[in-house]
Amino acid sequence: MEEPAHSTHAGLSDAEADQRLHDEGGNELPQAPRRTLARIAREVAGEPMFQLLAAAALIYLLLGDVHEALVLLAFVAIIVTIALVQERRTARALEALRDLSSPRALVVRGGVRQRIAGREVVRGDVIVLAEGDRVPADAELLAANDLRIDESLLTGESVPVDKAAAIAEAATASGPDVGRPSRVFAGTLVVGGQGMARVVATGARSEIGRIGRALGTIESGPTPLHQQTRRLVRLFSVLGLGVSAVAALLHGLLRGDWLGGVLAGLTLAMSLLPQEFLLILSVFTAMGAWRMARQRVLTRRPAAIETLGAATVLCTDKTGTLTLNRMAIAELQLPSAMGAPGPSWRPAEGPLPQPFHALLEAGVLASETDPFDPMERALHALGREQLPPARLHPGWTLAHEYPLSPGLPAMTHVWQGGDAGPVVAIKGAPESVGALCRLPPDQRDAMRAAAEALAGRGHRVLGVATGTWAGGAWPPSPAGFDLRFLGLLALADPLRDGVDAAVRECRQAGIRVAMITGDHPGTARAIARQAGIDEAGPILTGRELAGLDDATLKQRVLDTSVFARVTPEFKLRIVQALRAQGEVVAMTGDGVNDAPSLKAAHIGIAMGGRGTDVAREAAAIVLLDDDFGSIVRAVRLGRRIHDNVRKAMGFVLAVHVPIAGLALLPLALGLPLVFTPLHIAFLELVIDPVCSIAFEAEREEADLMQRPPRAVGEPLLPAGFAAWSLLQGLIVLAAVGGGFLALLASGVPEAQARAAAFVALVSCNFALILSNRSFTASLWQTLRRPNSPMWLMLGVTAALLAALLAIPPLPELFRFAAPAAPVLWAAAGLGVVMLAVLESIKPLAARSMRHG
Repeated sequence: MEEPAHSTHAGLSDAEADQRLHDEGGNELPQAPRRTLARIAREVAGEPMFQLLAAAALIYLLLGDVHEALVLLAFVAIIVTIALVQERRTARALEALRDLSSPRALVVRGGVRQRIAGREVVRGDVIVLAEGDRVPADAELLAANDLRIDESLLTGESVPVDKAAAIAEAATASGPDVGRPSRVFAGTLVVGGQGMARVVATGARSEIGRIGRALGTIESGPTPLHQQTRRLVRLFSVLGLGVSAVAALLHGLLRGDWLGGVLAGLTLAMSLLPQEFLLILSVFTAMGAWRMARQRVLTRRPAAIETLGAATVLCTDKTGTLTLNRMAIAELQLPSAMGAPGPSWRPAEGPLPQPFHALLEAGVLASETDPFDPMERALHALGREQLPPARLHPGWTLAHEYPLSPGLPAMTHVWQGGDAGPVVAIKGAPESVGALCRLPPDQRDAMRAAAEALAGRGHRVLGVATGTWAGGAWPPSPAGFDLRFLGLLALADPLRDGVDAAVRECRQAGIRVAMITGDHPGTARAIARQAGIDEAGPILTGRELAGLDDATLKQRVLDTSVFARVTPEFKLRIVQALRAQGEVVAMTGDGVNDAPSLKAAHIGIAMGGRGTDVAREAAAIVLLDDDFGSIVRAVRLGRRIHDNVRKAMGFVLAVHVPIAGLALLPLALGLPLVFTPLHIAFLELVIDPVCSIAFEAEREEADLMQRPPRAVGEPLLPAGFAAWSLLQGLIVLAAVGGGFLALLASGVPEAQARAAAFVALVSCNFALILSNRSFTASLWQTLRRPNSPMWLMLGVTAALLAALLAIPPLPELFRFAAPAAPVLWAAAGLGVVMLAVLESIKPLAARSMRHG
């Protein structure tokens, strides 16, 4: 549909626009070339972890152990899937940013207004802006009438920005500048008024395009847990395969039985290959994601939950994250006849007293009748709640208005309908309204002091005045009216419920909370104080940050918790500086401006309700209900996951010592093999579900949220904890191995001794499981702690073990023969003795486990 432009700005002709579209490209972010599946597959195949899994799966296939081969091949599929998901998430983030940057647009071409697709807007087009429109491209204003733009997606500012047409000299300025009042930017929202502007930058050359380019170049990188697990896998793989090769070689050289040597070497390799570590990492993170989903937290990258448990710094945006991004009236204040601040009223104090009615009434009359601006909506809402209907004057007519202007940041409405003639209502910057009212110096100074005090509490402050008009031509400006100052309106973007409690818990857990916002430093400090963020130190502003080199910034971020007037590029620099200092950084946000820093942080946390698609796609975690307190629950779960991963890996390390020792013992002493690959496969069937299901379900330790974050670079299995695990394994090896040798020495047949040793090893494994459920709690405390999956696993394992001994032909397959009843009971009871031994010496190792 076309209509006359009613403007002297005819815009480009259709031919000129088509030519520029051809020459400069569409108004959208460039599509990054997608990597092919073949390229991704080659990159994944080059990973040592992939190669190890593939080699181990081949070994199991050669042995005919399809179960273990399929488990390892499943890990191969998981690695490929993770790579593909990561690739798709990056693509979706850029697609979401592209959609946001290319809305429909109303342009003037050839003197006629027409609607076109946002991607067809070109440099030089004249665009028409009205309330509710999304700006399609960066543009310089040619005309503006009371135009206000919400730029929070770019700057983080919670208050809409007043815009005005550029003067002739400024109109020639080039390059994006968020601070310029005559410039509007792609992706921002018109919240009031109307205007016309000439496009100066489109697509990748726009301000939002620069953010898109930065987002496309940032690599998330593996999580600390993933890196440590990879190192452990490599270490144990090299050691295990090396020992197995040496054992096979020695067996062949010393006994001349090369086939037996290969079998012995493969059995030992199976006992040492660390596939459980990968199983633990995959299952624990996936189950953590499922648990968080039940708490309305979407985990886009499951390993990030565990990493969040190690976070040392939580960088949070203010607008829409700590606050609701919804203005509300915080306070009304009347002037004082004596020049001091007058009486005030807050909504929590009850009904609005009569002396304040005129102040609120004038504030409503100075607002649009159907407002889009959050501040004006707050005024209307309070007016409907606190004023009598007659004081809202539904029958009055707006006769004249004076919009905001750079020289006079105040809005003036003149209404007709009252018996006394036209009524003037004005609201705006307190100093401007005070000047229009010609306040005496003492009252002006008192008003200014009161306004500064309110602003210091994080409020947006407006002055309000009223007056009448005797008739005749309207004066050229509001200064022509005889106005009376009524008082001050303070508005606030309130904190979300529970933010202060969430921040307090973070600090108790040793996590420093830093606020990064585009708001004024005074507002930032006030909000930080309300939220419980440490604001006693210096505030670092964007202007100061721009003058710092990277080395200086790395030092400043260590003692700064409030950053104000920060642009997107500076948010990214702050996150990168913290990472360079060895901090584990979590970053929350909801706007387009947050996407690069969300992706650059170890853990990006996006608000799902009010957040943009770009932020959600760039983040690793999304809070579906925008509950800031969910971050604390995620931290708690992350720490629990890390504890349980360590318990499971400690158990795996401990249990593999007797398995490997019993596989190596016959080679060293010239005895028959205790275990064959079939025995190892059965033990793996016990170990895998125990470490992946039973330990995953273990409840958290009592002091979980009172500990400081674990040290940066701390190994997954520190020396103290690894030593305790190895000691447990050696004790079990000594007991089971000694019992096996004693049985053989007493003349017990080999098959019976093997069966007894196998039962004793499984029984001692039960003891290892029960003892490793807690680092420091007593056995009685852990037995009272519910863990249904663990007891189910133990019951199933006991039943399978009984079947191996009693149901033909299983004993023959496992080369078992039923031992005498006393021997069998002694083997089964060895686990009880072992549990008592481990529990008695565990307090001696508690210190190393607690700190390690």
